[in-house]
Amino acid sequence: MSIASNLEALRLETEAKGVQLVAVSKTKSNSEIMEAYEAGQRIFGENHVQELIEKAELLPKDIQWHMIGHLQTNKVKYIAPFISLIASIDSLKLLKEVNKHAIKANRTIDCLLQVYIADEDTKFGLDHAELIELLRDEEFLELKNIQICGLMGIASNTDNEKVIKAEFYELKMLFDGVKASFYRKDDYFNILSMGMSSDYKLAIEEGSTMVRIGSTIFGKRVIKHYKNND
Repeated sequence: MSIASNLEALRLETEAKGVQLVAVSKTKSNSEIMEAYEAGQRIFGENHVQELIEKAELLPKDIQWHMIGHLQTNKVKYIAPFISLIASIDSLKLLKEVNKHAIKANRTIDCLLQVYIADEDTKFGLDHAELIELLRDEEFLELKNIQICGLMGIASNTDNEKVIKAEFYELKMLFDGVKASFYRKDDYFNILSMGMSSDYKLAIEEGSTMVRIGSTIFGKRVIKHYKNND
């Protein structure tokens, strides 16, 4: 199957349910990304800042780039001028840094708060208590150049669908609670980003509004050297 036909099949599935499709292009070549672009895809997700910058410089300017990997505070300045969404915010310290560089770039940056839902030690994110604490923090409330548009979570890497569904269900309940308590009047708080190639169907069933899909579009990923530089 070609990238274009993979995308077409996915779009039929996601658009019918009002779900946004983020094409995860980490480790993919510019020509592969252009194939997806020419098939109509405009939202791409990257994990590493260096790779993201290199691609953003060379590829069409109407691409919406999402930072979906763990973001270090000292790398924020490089992406602040152009990033469309930072989906992996996991601390107030990082939000303050994003806000600082958003002010310098004279723009407001859309962000998702990453919530830790997996039964694993390797994932980043806020737990429920930390999330609520952040949303109530006076320092957070003073940040005017960031906009929290929703939550993001990564389920456990398991074949047990029951576990995955439970984790997605838990995140959806949290999203609904945060929306009702903190963003009831804010239409922009409308993104629940959960689901990847292996579990996006379950995520959509549980209420995801944004899925991050790589291998189902581009084929199996090849690990490159970027990891060492970020």
